[in-house]
This record gives sequence, structure tokens and C-alpha cells, in this order.
Amino acid sequence: MMTKKTALIAGATGVIGRYLVSHLAKLEDWEVIGVSRKKPENSDGVRYIEADLLQPEELKVKFSDLKHVTHLIYAAYQDHESDPEQQVAVNLAMFRNVLNATEQAAAGLERVLLMQGAKAYGVHIGPFKTPAQETDPRHMPPNFYYNQEDYMREAQKGKSWSWTILRPDVVCGFSIGNPMNIAMVIGTYASISKELGLPLRFPGKAYPYLAQVTDAELLARCTAWAATEEKCAFETFNVTNGDFFRWENLWPIIAEHFQMNAASPQPMPLARVMADKQSLWSEIIDKYHLRPIPYQKLASWGFGDFIFNCDYDVMSNTTKLRKFGFHEVQDSQTMFLRLFAEFKNEKILPF
Repeated sequence: MMTKKTALIAGATGVIGRYLVSHLAKLEDWEVIGVSRKKPENSDGVRYIEADLLQPEELKVKFSDLKHVTHLIYAAYQDHESDPEQQVAVNLAMFRNVLNATEQAAAGLERVLLMQGAKAYGVHIGPFKTPAQETDPRHMPPNFYYNQEDYMREAQKGKSWSWTILRPDVVCGFSIGNPMNIAMVIGTYASISKELGLPLRFPGKAYPYLAQVTDAELLARCTAWAATEEKCAFETFNVTNGDFFRWENLWPIIAEHFQMNAASPQPMPLARVMADKQSLWSEIIDKYHLRPIPYQKLASWGFGDFIFNCDYDVMSNTTKLRKFGFHEVQDSQTMFLRLFAEFKNEKILPF
């Protein structure tokens, strides 16, 4: 007899959460409940709980009937990069509130899956040991991943549930209104450049260095595997596509996809030079009959600046993941071209 599992996914409308909901909802042995500030326009029959994760009492009330939840998958995030103290306080509070409310309601909770990333190794600070391994020591805080993890470890003591930590890096997927998506940043940047009659120039310093990404589809499948694999309890795994690339090799291929010429790199602060392109994007929407997604929700130029200016190798070792039994990989070039095609087909991008 098939045992039904129920996943409560916090951050269900983000890039990671959206693919998790979609993947698990298709599996016969899973029920899915999404948690987000706003329910998506098309819920596809999935139950969503609209809630502010910073309101613990609200969560306790709205989670009170979730007695059958067996798995909590936490993929929520609030960006406060300019204020590290606030970054930690807010993201720790959200995770603490969700975990406490879930524990209180779901007596049969079996596992908590916490999403982290390469920032656990200090990628946002500067060069770090590569390829990064799960056993590498922590960097000098602050880092909200550490606070969330420490809280989870302490909360688990004496409990029957286990936890698993997954560390993807630069997650790429199709998600409307989530600007922290490097594939959408590239697609928007390329579309604007093409509309202006410009060649496609790489806008940062990362051009010759090794980089990595994680396909959101692959991450969803890996999460489903890790959630039920007994030996993954109390373990941490790097999760990437399994390959590495250099932008200097990939960029001309991206330019060819958009039927553009690739010119030499020209580092530029996208957050500044793209700030005045909102009116141009409105014209592009009208000209190519695109979906009217607000410009500020289309692409995070600051996120692009961070990714494109890592002037050092960014590599995570995924050997442990393979040894434990998850063997799927993805070709990153293929992933990018697939996503660009999806953005066009969904009338998000014109080219």
C-alpha cells in the first residue's frame, strides 16, 4: 500500500518553490501545500496558504489544521543584502516562525529540508576554496544560513523528525515576478541590447572564470529524493547541474541564440545603467505583445552585478550527492537555451 506524504513548501512562488510544487504535485504519493504571501493566479489544484512569515501568531492559526504534514521544505527568502544585521534577523525569524508553527500542528513531521546555497562558503565575500565541500569550515559571520541551521539543529534535539540541508547555486528556472533569476537577467539584458541595436557584451569581470548553476527542475527532483531517502537524514549536500562553464565560452552561444553579435566584454554596473530602461521596456511590451510584467519584477540587476562580477572560480563539489545515490546531471548550456525559449513562448521576452 502506498504511503501518502504531505509537503508544506514555504516560499512556494519563488523559483525554487514553484518547481517543487509542480514536481511533487505530479507524484501520486505526495500531497502539496504551498505557503506564500500571495496565492498564484493559477494554483493547478494545489492548496496555498497566504501568510506573512514574520507573523508567528498568524502562522499558528493558519497552520493549525496541518496535522497530516510530514515534510517541511523551506525555500523562503527576503533580500536585505545592504543591511547584514537585518538580513539575518528577518530570515531567521521567518524560518523560526514556520518551523515552530509546523511542529505545533504536525505531530507526524518526519523531515525538514532547508535550502541554503554557495553563500555558505562565502562566495559573496570573495575567493574561497574550490571546489567547495560540505565539510568546509564556516566563514566569518554574519550569514543567515548559519543562524537558520543552528536554530534547526537545536530545535530538533529530542524530536523524532530529521533534517537535510541542500545547497544549490544560482538556481535557474521560469518564475514570473521573481527577479533573482540569472537566466531572466540575461534574457532581459539581451532583449534590451538587441532592441537598441547593440551587440551583446558581457557586463562584468567573471568572463574567464569557472561558474556553475542549478536547474530548478533538477533541484526539485533532488529534493523529492532527499526528502524520503533515509540515509540523507542529518546530511548536507551541494546540488548543482554537475558541470562547470566559463562565460567566455557560453556568452557567444547565448548571443547566437538571440541572433546577435557578441562583442568584447564591457564591465558596467547593471543596477545603474539599466535603471532608466523602464520606459523602453514598456515600448517593447507593446511592440511585441508581451505580458505586462512590471519592469522592477522582471530582472534583478543588482543580482546580475553580483553574478557577473565574481572574478574568481565558483565551484561546488557534488561528489557526496552522487555517492548517496542522486546521479542526475544537467548540461548548463542546454538549460539556458531551454529557458530562453520558454521565456519567449510565454510572452515574457520578445526574442
